[in-house]
Amino acid sequence: MDFNGTLNDQLRGFYRSKYQYKGKTRNMAVTQFESVDARRCFPCWDEPAFKAKFKLTLEVPSELVALSNMPIASTAVAGPIKTLRYQESPLMSTYLVAIVVGMFEYIEGVASNGTRVRVYTQVGKSSQGKFALDVGVKSLDLYKDYFDTPYPLPKLDMVAIPDFAAGAMENYGLVTFREVALLFDDKSSSASTKQNVAITVAHEFSHQWFGNLVTMEWWTHLWLNEGFATWMSHLAVDSFFPEWNMWTQFLDSTTTALRLDSLEESHPIEVEIHHASEIDQIFDAISYEKGASIIRMLQSYLGADRFQKALASYIKKYAYSNAKTEDLWAVLEKETGEPVKDLMTTWTKQKGYPVINAKLKGNDMELDQTQFLLDGSSGPGMWIVPVTSGCGAYDTQKKFLLKLKRDKLVIASQCGDRKKGANFWTKLNINGTGFYRVKYDDELAVALQNALEAKKLSLMDKIGIVDDSHALSMARQQTLASLLRLLYSYRGEADYSVLSHINSVTTSIAKISVDATPGLAGDIKQLFIKILQSPAEKLGWDPKNGESHLDVMLRPLLLTALVQFGHGKTINEGVRRFNIFAHDRNTSLLPPDTRKAAYLAVMQNVSSSNRSGYDALRKFYRQSAEGEERLRVLGILCSCRDKGIVLESLNLIFTNEVRNQDAYIVLRGVQIEAREIAWNWLKENWERIWKTFSGSSLVTSFVNAIVPLFSSNEKASEISKFFATRTTPGFERTLKQCLENVRISARWVEGIKSEPRLAETVRELLGKP
Repeated sequence: MDFNGTLNDQLRGFYRSKYQYKGKTRNMAVTQFESVDARRCFPCWDEPAFKAKFKLTLEVPSELVALSNMPIASTAVAGPIKTLRYQESPLMSTYLVAIVVGMFEYIEGVASNGTRVRVYTQVGKSSQGKFALDVGVKSLDLYKDYFDTPYPLPKLDMVAIPDFAAGAMENYGLVTFREVALLFDDKSSSASTKQNVAITVAHEFSHQWFGNLVTMEWWTHLWLNEGFATWMSHLAVDSFFPEWNMWTQFLDSTTTALRLDSLEESHPIEVEIHHASEIDQIFDAISYEKGASIIRMLQSYLGADRFQKALASYIKKYAYSNAKTEDLWAVLEKETGEPVKDLMTTWTKQKGYPVINAKLKGNDMELDQTQFLLDGSSGPGMWIVPVTSGCGAYDTQKKFLLKLKRDKLVIASQCGDRKKGANFWTKLNINGTGFYRVKYDDELAVALQNALEAKKLSLMDKIGIVDDSHALSMARQQTLASLLRLLYSYRGEADYSVLSHINSVTTSIAKISVDATPGLAGDIKQLFIKILQSPAEKLGWDPKNGESHLDVMLRPLLLTALVQFGHGKTINEGVRRFNIFAHDRNTSLLPPDTRKAAYLAVMQNVSSSNRSGYDALRKFYRQSAEGEERLRVLGILCSCRDKGIVLESLNLIFTNEVRNQDAYIVLRGVQIEAREIAWNWLKENWERIWKTFSGSSLVTSFVNAIVPLFSSNEKASEISKFFATRTTPGFERTLKQCLENVRISARWVEGIKSEPRLAETVRELLGKP
């Protein structure tokens, strides 16, 4: 067939990316075919189950590097044009075919089985690919052993692309990345970037087995790709960097998924897909994070060894073909003899999850499950729940399957006489391995809070308790006052993961208090400063020799939180360091990790009549060659209350200064005080936004960033009305979820307003020594 096409600017299909080479702007040709865009490049049966072998030939300018899935078989140069023929690929799906053409340099390594691994970067940046290369080689070796199946291609390339809509894409043998997800520089990159590069590389490499070798039959089973890659990437990085505590950090993923899945507008893991335009929207926290969380739950129930052996059998059975969710359950069931299909179907075929109400009655604990929804209603769902429980210690864990709506757990044998003593506590869902929440009766809740204060609980359980309590408070099944008392118990905490969750919860409360208790909002922020100040002061602003990776990540987390809560001392210090840094970029006073906190401190005082700090930041953005630094600045330019500055920052999205892929980063900086400004801007510019970003998943980020800042039913109706004539299947689901979040916030506001003892509680906690 003869056909032609355009290198488009939509970041999908066969598209154009721009880069600088020797001071000139050059075009790069790149493909991004997942989910349904191979058809934009060549005629094909563009569905995952139609696997074929591909033999590509490219004609390209002689001086350029041209990469595809397979190694080059032959090259013929005719003056300015060269013809490259690539080796034939194994059987594969169309969405994994890839081509990249541009000016590149590379570094390479070799995996233990001889597979050649390379990182391609723009000229001059290859040294920043060393860390990713190292993680990539180790990942290939680990997965080969874990799945007991070798990597099937002769080479695996990673390539950094300047314009790229997603984080990375697992094309067979040619994985493409956003630059910030692949490049790491010891001097100019932060610890969180290092961790993100490791996770992203490990995620994409695991797809070479889960996704590329064995592919989902249809997009309904997307979670088999994404849930597994998310889970496997934590397994791999935990094995390479055990000191990073990746499984404790994994609870960030579980929390994200629990949050989305407590909406009426959530969807099952196995979601019906009727039209190509619906597929992009399910690359969400359900397919990734909930998928990964239920895999962790199943592995914990079956045991790590049995689980690994069964997965290896599954990969071997379906290699070079396609599988659906039931096929995985069948293999796991056959290998382990456990009722995997019955258990797991309740988690993948219906949306949502249960909250388990736990009550003490004599020597028993009565359990009752109902579907948890943040709007306070209870849905019809019923699950088979792998319940774990611990009592007074971690060495006496019990496991059982809760199959009914109600059941009893006999705790007499497990707790013995401990029930009488002061050390008695009992906790369900040990280490958060289960995808459910727990609501304890008063007696159990008090005992757990005592255990927390007495430092008896694991890091993961500390996280689970505060996350559940936050969700129960939002759903008005628990008072905000009781949640504040619980948060106060964490004031001596020093762990990164725990404090990262505390930070999310306190930020959420600070936001809602603006509408629910404006008169008390300042005191609530003071209370949060009191909780976070001591770990922040211990760490200080300056890095210390030999400190852990997690402490390096904790420092900016705490400093940024203190700035956002209005802590004067931290803001002044941030501004002081910023002013020195603005005159001397090489100063050691502001390393990459703490810059965001200082930049935010500067933005607190910026206004149209006092814009020197803002102008300095804009200059940093224009002058920096580091992708990470540019994004750091971009993310805070909207973080102020001044209308003129907020609008000026939002309008940068329409200029050449900001790549389309980075628009969402500008939007993320909008603060609650500027929500009306941002919403009016969105309405006025909607046609332009739609024209520029429609057709890509990027358009949803505009709705996602601005709509959830509101918390009144009137606003939800206004927003709903605005989009009534404008929605498309591309972001309908996202919009409904955002509007539901606004209504949930409105209901939470009403609940907080009617709490009689809230002010008293805040003052009491503030007054404690």
